[in-house]
Amino acid sequence: MYFHKDFECMPRADIKKLQSEKLIKEVKYVYDNVECYRKRMDEAGIKPEDIKGIEDLHKLPFSYKSDLRDYYPYGLFARPLSDIVEIHASSGTTGKRIVVGYTKNDLDMWADCTARMLVSIGATKDDVVQVAYGYGLFTGGFGLHYGAEKLGLTVIPISSGNTERQIETMIDFGATILACTPSYALYLAETAEKMGVVDKLKLKAGIFGAEPWTEEMRKQIEEKLHIKAYDIYGLTEIVGPGVAFECENQCGMHINEDHFILEIIDPETLEPIEEANKVGELVFTTIDKEGFPILRYRTRDLGVVQTEKCKCGRTFIRLSKPKGRSDDMLIIRGVNVFPSQIEEVLLQNCSNGITANYQIVVDRQNNTDTLDIFVEMAPDLFADDMASIEKLQKQLVDRLRSVLGIGAKVTLVNPNSIARSEGKAKRVIDKRKLV
Repeated sequence: MYFHKDFECMPRADIKKLQSEKLIKEVKYVYDNVECYRKRMDEAGIKPEDIKGIEDLHKLPFSYKSDLRDYYPYGLFARPLSDIVEIHASSGTTGKRIVVGYTKNDLDMWADCTARMLVSIGATKDDVVQVAYGYGLFTGGFGLHYGAEKLGLTVIPISSGNTERQIETMIDFGATILACTPSYALYLAETAEKMGVVDKLKLKAGIFGAEPWTEEMRKQIEEKLHIKAYDIYGLTEIVGPGVAFECENQCGMHINEDHFILEIIDPETLEPIEEANKVGELVFTTIDKEGFPILRYRTRDLGVVQTEKCKCGRTFIRLSKPKGRSDDMLIIRGVNVFPSQIEEVLLQNCSNGITANYQIVVDRQNNTDTLDIFVEMAPDLFADDMASIEKLQKQLVDRLRSVLGIGAKVTLVNPNSIARSEGKAKRVIDKRKLV
C-alpha cells in the first residue's frame, strides 16, 4: 500500500533529477533569506549558481546544532514570523533549546510524510491511532497526529504519561495502532501484564522512534504486546517524525527522498562514504521546506544505507537502525563504547531472568574509568537463589567484555527499582568531569 505511489516508486534516475531541481531552488532561497548560510557560503567562495545539481551538494558548508543555538530563537528562519504558523523545539537538556518554524506548506508536507509511514504498515480508515508521544513543543505527538488526520484515521491524542489510564484508554477506545517511544512501549507492556489486561488490547501495530532501540528490543515489544513493531526516524531539525519509515518488510527505513537528501560521511575526515553497508554519519539537506530549511545538517547519528530495491516496491533508499551517535559515544579507558552495544547484549538475555530495564553509570575513580551496569531482574529470578543470580551476572560480564573489549561491572537489582520513563529513557549517566 502506498500514499504517494508516483513518488514512493519513482525510478532512481527521476528521483535524482527531482532532487537536483529542488536543491537548486532551495540553495538560492536559503542564500537569499538566511544570513547564517549566506555568510558561510560567501566565506567558502560558493554562490547559489555554483550548485547545478546533487552532484554539487558536497560544495556547500555543513550546518550544526550549535548554529541553532547561536541564532536562537528565529535567526535561521527563512520566512518572517507572520508566515510561520507553528513552532516546535527540542527537548534538549543543556543550553538553549533548538527552535524550528513551519509554514502552512511545511505542515502539509510533514503530514504527507507521516501519512506515508502509516499507510506503509497497513493503516486504513478503520484504524484507531493512540498517539502517546508527547504533544507540545516536542515534534513527536503532532507529527503522528497530522499524518493520521490526513488519512482520516481516528486519533486519540492522549500524549505521554498516566500509564494505567493509557492502557484503559487503549482498551475502552479500541486503539489498533500505538505511537510512542520504544522504551515507553515496554513500560506500557509491563504495566498491562501487571493489570492482567494484555489479552484485552486490540493493538495490531506500533510506530516507535525518538530514541535508539535494538532488534532485541523490537522482539520484546512484539512478544509482550502481540503486535508488529515498526521503526521510524526523524529529528526536530529536519522536520520531526517522518524523515524515514519502515514498511511491512521491516528491512530498513525508507527515506522520503523527494523531500530530503541524505549523505553518509566519515565523521573524522568528513569525506563521503561510497562503500555499501559501511557505517557513517548521517547528513541531511531539506529541499522544499519554507520556514526552516537546513543544508547539510550533521545529525551526529551513525547509520548504514541500503540501496537495493525493497520487496514492497518503493525505490527510496533505506536507512538501517541508527548505530548510535558520534557525540553520544562513550570513551571508556580509551575504548569507544556505544550504549546500543550494551543494550543488545542485555536484551539477548531477557529470557534468562532479566528485564529490558537497565541503566549505565560511568564514573572515574583513582584516575580510572569505571563502567557499572544495573539491570532489573524478572520476578522469577528475584525469587531464585543467590547462586543463580551470581551466575547470570558473570555470564553478562563475560559477554559484555567480548563485545565491548573492556570489563564492566554488572549488578542485578530488584524488580521495578529503576525509574521508568514516559518519554525518552535516560539510560546513561556519566558522572565523570571531563574537560
